[in-house]
Amino acid sequence: MKIYYSSKFAGEYKKLPSKIKKIAEEKEQIFRKNPFDFQLKTHKLKGSLKGFFSFSVNQKYRIIF
Repeated sequence: MKIYYSSKFAGEYKKLPSKIKKIAEEKEQIFRKNPFDFQLKTHKLKGSLKGFFSFSVNQKYRIIF
């Protein structure tokens, strides 16, 4: 699977604490194998983000695709 990162994502990612980066990288590996793996709890978004999905890195951070 090919993943493209926006420039906004890259800039914000650099600001994250290293602990959060590690968790995000672990979840990305699961995502690459199966974006809808039950461990990710992937779900559809509503409202202004309708048409996108997301999964949580932790309670504070999520990844939208």
